[in-house]
Amino acid sequence: MRRRRLLAGGAALAAAASFRPALTTPAQAAPAAVPPRLGDAPPLPSRSEVVAVLRRVADHWIAAHPDPGDNGWANATFFSGLLALHRLTGDARHLAYARSWAERHAYGLNGGVTTRHADNHCAGQAYLDLYEIEPEDRKLTAIETSLHRMVQTDQPDKNDDWWWDDALHMAMPPFARLGALRGDARYWQKLYSLYDHTKRAEGGPGLYDAATGLWYRDARFLPGGILSPAGRPVVWSRGNGWVAGGHVKTLKALPSTERHTAEYRDALTRLVRAVAAVQRGDGLWNVDLADATHLPGPETSATSFFLYGTSYAVGARLVDRDTFLPVVARAWNGLVAEAVHPDGFLGYVQNVGDRPESSQPVTYDSTADFGVGAFLLAGTELARLTTH
Repeated sequence: MRRRRLLAGGAALAAAASFRPALTTPAQAAPAAVPPRLGDAPPLPSRSEVVAVLRRVADHWIAAHPDPGDNGWANATFFSGLLALHRLTGDARHLAYARSWAERHAYGLNGGVTTRHADNHCAGQAYLDLYEIEPEDRKLTAIETSLHRMVQTDQPDKNDDWWWDDALHMAMPPFARLGALRGDARYWQKLYSLYDHTKRAEGGPGLYDAATGLWYRDARFLPGGILSPAGRPVVWSRGNGWVAGGHVKTLKALPSTERHTAEYRDALTRLVRAVAAVQRGDGLWNVDLADATHLPGPETSATSFFLYGTSYAVGARLVDRDTFLPVVARAWNGLVAEAVHPDGFLGYVQNVGDRPESSQPVTYDSTADFGVGAFLLAGTELARLTTH
């Protein structure tokens, strides 16, 4: 397949003031394109144009995967995106493909109902989507049993299960949605207890950097831990993408009156503002948000989740529309121009990993199920901001 020549790097030296000193230790100059000002961007495409691209990407993936695959976190993220697209378009083929996947796994979880692992709970998001479309109690038996155990019977005071920031995307939404569905605030309190540990206690200080609004992937990357080759802290792009996705999905489920909703809104808002400051000139993001010299190049999965989070924040009026709509437009236009192949294949997806070095090199021909799912989530959220 053809490859594109892209601008390298992408973090703006001018944005350094938005990071605390620990994130901006002087290093060699980045070969980065100077990001445009927040207010400068081409107009958004129409909704029909967005939907056409989403269909092309989804249909390419489905055609290439007649076997819908396992029910692990990566594939479950794809189905979360596919079902978001179904809610937007009503395409029966997409619903049938998702239904066949869930039926194949009997709406079960990896590790069974005794699992506490956030990755294993990710499939529950798609099961909840399918339940909302076609309610049948059996679709929720496994995910509800597993989360109920954590809330009520299986070490209910244990709150250190989410020791990595990806977990916020995998497991926050099922807790939020089951609490809403059952009218049981105990799910929301357990959600917050787990979240609060990740944010403020994991590894000592917690994975959240209050000075920047960004998150470390896990305790190994906290200050004094793993550094980039240039000596800067490593702030993994997709890790922050998972955080953005988890917050969006949680906020979509919670009522505005829930006692922790304001904190989730604030966390998402601060993250959206932080990543906007280091958006690349081509609209995408690098794999390391804190060091543009560290494996510079575009990455689709983080970009998609940042587009998802920013689109939601604009629509929910968490950020100024006129200021942040250009961030959205640049991200979408960049993804379509640089990552979507003519046949709908989605490239520049960093595959499974936990840091910028994982699954390198990331190329025009690199793809993964969760990256496609993130792209579908992003596009469907963007479509809510567009006109027909």
